[in-house]
Amino acid sequence: MAEAGCSNERLTNGELNEKEKEWDDGTEEKKEFVAPAVGMEFESYDDAYNYYNCYAKEVGFRVRVKNSWFKRNSREKYGAVLCCSSQGFKRIKDVNRLRKETRTGCPAMVRMRLADSKRWRVLEVMHEHNHSLGAKIYRPVKKVSTGNKRKSLSSSDAEGRTIKLYRALVIDSEGNGNSSLNARDVMNFSELPDQLNFKRGDAQAIYNYFCRMQLTNPNFFYLMDLNDEGHLRNVFWVDARSRASCGYFGDVVYIDNTYLSSKFEIPLVAFVGTNHHSQSVLLGCGLLAGETTESYIWLFKAWITCMSGCSPQTIITDRCRALQTAIAEAFPRAHHCFGLSHIMKRVPEKLGGLRHYDAIKKAFMKAVYETLKVIDFEVAWGFMVQRFGVGDHEWLQSLYEDRVRWAPVYLKDTVFAGMSAARPGEILNPFFERYVHKQTPLKEFLDKYELALQKKHKEETIADIESRSIGPTLKTRCSFELQLSKLYSKEIFKKFQFEVEEMYSCFSTTQIHVDGPIIIFLVKERVLGESSRREIRDFEVLYNRSAGEVRCICSCFNFYGYLCRHALCVLNFNGVEEIPCKYILPRWKKDYKRLYVPDHSSNDVDSTDHMQWFNQLYRSALQVVEEGVISLEHYSVALEAFEESLNRVREVEEKQA
Repeated sequence: MAEAGCSNERLTNGELNEKEKEWDDGTEEKKEFVAPAVGMEFESYDDAYNYYNCYAKEVGFRVRVKNSWFKRNSREKYGAVLCCSSQGFKRIKDVNRLRKETRTGCPAMVRMRLADSKRWRVLEVMHEHNHSLGAKIYRPVKKVSTGNKRKSLSSSDAEGRTIKLYRALVIDSEGNGNSSLNARDVMNFSELPDQLNFKRGDAQAIYNYFCRMQLTNPNFFYLMDLNDEGHLRNVFWVDARSRASCGYFGDVVYIDNTYLSSKFEIPLVAFVGTNHHSQSVLLGCGLLAGETTESYIWLFKAWITCMSGCSPQTIITDRCRALQTAIAEAFPRAHHCFGLSHIMKRVPEKLGGLRHYDAIKKAFMKAVYETLKVIDFEVAWGFMVQRFGVGDHEWLQSLYEDRVRWAPVYLKDTVFAGMSAARPGEILNPFFERYVHKQTPLKEFLDKYELALQKKHKEETIADIESRSIGPTLKTRCSFELQLSKLYSKEIFKKFQFEVEEMYSCFSTTQIHVDGPIIIFLVKERVLGESSRREIRDFEVLYNRSAGEVRCICSCFNFYGYLCRHALCVLNFNGVEEIPCKYILPRWKKDYKRLYVPDHSSNDVDSTDHMQWFNQLYRSALQVVEEGVISLEHYSVALEAFEESLNRVREVEEKQA
């Protein structure tokens, strides 16, 4: 089927014979074939026809073609109705023939049509029969296609295709594929590393959900991975809006495997980004059989396929060796970092049993959050290890070995777009935090998935409207504040505005070194220390007047995407009245999604690739949608434009018919 990809599905002839024996002798457990559903898609008419034959044989009836439709000029088939062989009644002139009447006017049928994506989509289904069903039939399907002149498949090819479709769609009584497990195997089912631990009906539920989503959400994408025994092993899906969001906000991605690593009921892995309002956005979801390198690689390659080869600049994950290996293979150019908030959350668990825990934690926090240079971090860490005798602590040792992936002082050249959690108290929250608990079943999650996305989309729309229609209140007379109040979204401007206000805690800006056009300044700031006492800290800021570059040792710009108070002080000291354009990231602008359309050049679209056509049209339409919600007038104009475009497209179709 269309995007229900399955790996490791091929069977040898010997295996086919063995499988037929299993079917014939009745030793197999009862199977439940995935029934036809509105929204199913197939690569070709032949695939659709063979699938319905497989289904019919499993249920116990025969199939015939009731109707076919062809284009007038090309004679290409574009529609068909497949029905039960008992559909309709004999004609009056045939009633007296000796052949026994077998037709009962059975209503069972499927109606399908060639979609714009050049795949065959099921549009209507009737499952009910008005007659008793016969025994299951396992004879090879000889009829491959009708009404066209394509060369027939060889018997081996047809058999292979039929078996492939059968294996892709059959689900056993537990909802997990063909099964010959004995009672002991079933007891240890959750321990099987190569298949999803689904409950009865879960596989059918998720497949039905995918079919429904493809019908109502045309750019919905999913892949399903089967193991050698036909069990569902891994699943990936992403809705249309998430696919579009990846084009805008796929530069920094947090791969959240909290639910998988913590052994939740649903082994969920989520791809999460952050939008222009600093809100989390979903970029894709997966269900994995286990925390293995192979499963993660499959998931990442599925995501890359869906996103047309898009690769993030920065990837943030938990500390997991399987993840680390998979990311190195799937995203070799991305900067892979460990989420600092994940590490800090484990401090009480890992160090809580140590003597002098409070003092150790204090020293640990100082090394992580207060050091600005690598040498300072090394000294602070060495002091902690020696002072408290924790040099042989396994967790601390492993952290130190991985320090270049999580300690802020080593990550100053990494772009995080606000997802670094580099300040005390900042955390990376799971996208479905309020919707999924430890025992949430899959069927309930599918409903909550919809609710979560609807809520997130509503929040983004409200933030868009507020950012465009409500001007922020200025708190200073600083020209930087006025400049960015006109550009940044409301939430990002609030964060930047705080930096402008905190410029007044920086009481000294002095030049300490000159090297040609490059000048290094020292900015002194009063900060809150222990017991709420004010302490003075020094920040070095590099400034290049000729190149218009400014860089602070705190690396706020790379971590959060806007300039810090120290850099602003240096710009102000040098008489700069406007922040250089290179330090105003487009992704934070209030109208970012209107001004920037990823991959929008029509010259790059393959004239024969229908999927590229679809993606290009979808992105263009999304721009109109984003503009259309600004006001009632915008909405009316956008709706009128859509209606006019649809009428013009239909005129082209009528001319070609």
